[in-house]
Amino acid sequence: MAEAQLFVSQDEFTCSVCLDTMTDPVTTPCGHNFCLKCLTDYWDQSQVCSCPQCRHTFMQRPELKRNNLLNEVIRTLKKTTLSPPPPPPPSKNYAGPGDVECDFCTGKKFRAVKSCLTCMASYCQFHLKPHYEGDALKHHKLVDPDRNLKEKLCEKHHKHLEIFCKTDEMCICMMCVVTGHKNHEMVKLETERENKEKQLGATLSDIKRRLEEREKTLKETRRRMDEMKVRGELSKR
Repeated sequence: MAEAQLFVSQDEFTCSVCLDTMTDPVTTPCGHNFCLKCLTDYWDQSQVCSCPQCRHTFMQRPELKRNNLLNEVIRTLKKTTLSPPPPPPPSKNYAGPGDVECDFCTGKKFRAVKSCLTCMASYCQFHLKPHYEGDALKHHKLVDPDRNLKEKLCEKHHKHLEIFCKTDEMCICMMCVVTGHKNHEMVKLETERENKEKQLGATLSDIKRRLEEREKTLKETRRRMDEMKVRGELSKR
């Protein structure tokens, strides 16, 4: 029987952490594959044990076992059907001064193209793919790259700040709503921000109007003083 041909692309065997073909591949309980070293280093540097691809959080650090089948497939395909690795991205994709770096790149980091307010992380074009392709991440809120994501994170629950408690005058997460702010007066953070911006705009307009009136009064006072000075000089002649 003739062997069936297998058509695959490099992306199917690329580790989403190091962006290279996987070495010593291991599989997480959620079904995603990574290099053993990449995943171990990633978890060692993270406060929360989660999947780098789908962001699924594990209560305990899973025991990693080598995926021998995948390793054999990669080894075989490297010799036969696997297409050569793509050329390295142009240098303009690397993060420079003032750019937000991708949180998932190792070594020299790429420039982030989006930040996720649900994951509280920033992504380059490559690592952002799961947010567009995976059903689990499609509903996450993506914004322009933001270097101040930590400031938008609840220090107590490590969740996104999305509610403003008017009773306590503070920004809180959904866990705070349940645990410490029950029956308080609350609004969405975006709504409160819009209201504050309107109030600030009205205050600035009022200040500007007062300054204009004061400047007008000052000019009028100077004009009268000049007239009095001229009259005084004429009376001396």
